[in-house]
Amino acid sequence: MRIITYNVNGIRAAIKKGFVDWLKTNPADIVCLQETKATKEDVDVTHIEQLGYETYWFSAEKKGYSGVAIFTKIKPDKVHYGNGIMQSDAEGRVIRADFGDISLINAYFPSGTSGDERQTYKYQWLDEFQEYLIKLRKTRKNLIICGDYNIANKDIDIHNPKGNKNTSGFLPEERAWLDKFWEKGFVDSFRVLNPDPHHYTWWSARFPSVRLENKGWRIDYIGVTDSLKPKIKKVAIHPDVKHSDHCPAFLELLMT
Repeated sequence: MRIITYNVNGIRAAIKKGFVDWLKTNPADIVCLQETKATKEDVDVTHIEQLGYETYWFSAEKKGYSGVAIFTKIKPDKVHYGNGIMQSDAEGRVIRADFGDISLINAYFPSGTSGDERQTYKYQWLDEFQEYLIKLRKTRKNLIICGDYNIANKDIDIHNPKGNKNTSGFLPEERAWLDKFWEKGFVDSFRVLNPDPHHYTWWSARFPSVRLENKGWRIDYIGVTDSLKPKIKKVAIHPDVKHSDHCPAFLELLMT
């Protein structure tokens, strides 16, 4: 099972930049997208479906905002739209697909960069999302949590940790939440096989040179429950894929 998580920062803009041509290279069996900023009806999915992908969308009530989608060549047994929490669902932040005994959750974590109100909501959302996962694990033991977590966890996950210690996305409280998240029976799949520095998934679009110089943040993750850790076969980050200010992160799981 080959999985990609990718914040496309607007699926229609990404398509104009060659997103469908990239899909033609067969980068994964399942592609989890965040910040689609569109509904399925806004996009001509014909060329995507012709590549063998079924597409499942959960969009925000507000047009042109947030939204998640799953494009998959493996037919899911069931798709669940939202996590039952009103504001999160109104913002189109969580979609889940079940494949046998594995549940894949694609989540777009809130950003707190626009001010204190959204930072406060971010903390609320993190706690609510964790409760959702705890409840889900009672019946679904094998979980994959794809998404833009909007948190750089360790110093190794950001090019300038000292300069960003007071920046949303690298605040001590956010990093502590993610530390505790991993301790609750989840693992950061990328770090299982790759402990090296300078691997990032987001670069500020305000300063184009930072991507050329690889001055970024790793805020996009594929977390898995401990039960799936032995099945991790390959991980990667693809900074050369440039339809967005983010890039895709990749995980391959052995399913035998």
